[in-house]
Amino acid sequence: MLTDRGGKRLLDILVSGTLLLLLLPIIAVACLLIVLDSPGGAFFRCERAGFRGRRLRMLKFRKMHNGASGRALTTDDDERFTRVGGWLSKTKLDELPQLWHVLRGQMSLVGPRPEDPSFVERHGSAYDHILTVRPGITGLSQLAFAEESRILDDDDPLGHYVDRLLPQKVNLDRFYASQRTLFLDLKILIWTVAAVILRRQVAVHRGSGRMNLRKR
Repeated sequence: MLTDRGGKRLLDILVSGTLLLLLLPIIAVACLLIVLDSPGGAFFRCERAGFRGRRLRMLKFRKMHNGASGRALTTDDDERFTRVGGWLSKTKLDELPQLWHVLRGQMSLVGPRPEDPSFVERHGSAYDHILTVRPGITGLSQLAFAEESRILDDDDPLGHYVDRLLPQKVNLDRFYASQRTLFLDLKILIWTVAAVILRRQVAVHRGSGRMNLRKR
C-alpha cells in the first residue's frame, strides 16, 4: 500500500509529466512570444530557499525587460514587465516551467511556496519546519494570496509584504507542513483547478486550513 509520501511523489510524477507533454505547444508559443516581444531569452531563474534549505534556482518564463533590476517583489502594473510578461503574470502562466522542477523532485505540485532567501532569514526558526517539505507550485498560502500583486501597497510594497503578508503566509505554510497528507494535497489541487476555471479567489481559514470560494 502506498504511503502518503509515496503517493504524493507518484502523483507529482504522473501529473507533471502529463502536463508537460500536453502543454508543450503552449510553452513553445509562450517562448516565441517572449523573445519576439523584447530582447533576451524566454526563461530566467530566481534563487529560492528549497527543500531542506538547499538553494533552488527556480525556472520561470521571463516577464521583465532583459537586465531589469530593483525590488524582489512585483506589483500588478510593474513597469519592468514587458507586454507579454504582464500578461504572463496576470494569468500565472509564468509558473508553468516549474513543472520541470516537480518532475525532477526538486518541487511538488502542492507545498509551501518557495520564498526568497532574504525573507526566509527574517523568520528563520519558523522556516526550520517549513523547509522539511518540498516547496510547491500551489498550496494554502498560494491560494490565500493568489492576488498578492494587486493588494500590495504601491507606496511601500516591500514593507507591506514583510510586515503584513509574509507572517500570514508563514503561518499557513507551517500549518501545511504539520498537517500534510495526500488527501489534503488532493483537496488543494481541486480548489486550485476550481479557482482557475471559475476565476474566483479561494479563502483559506488560518487556523484549520479549510477552503471555500470568496464572495464576489
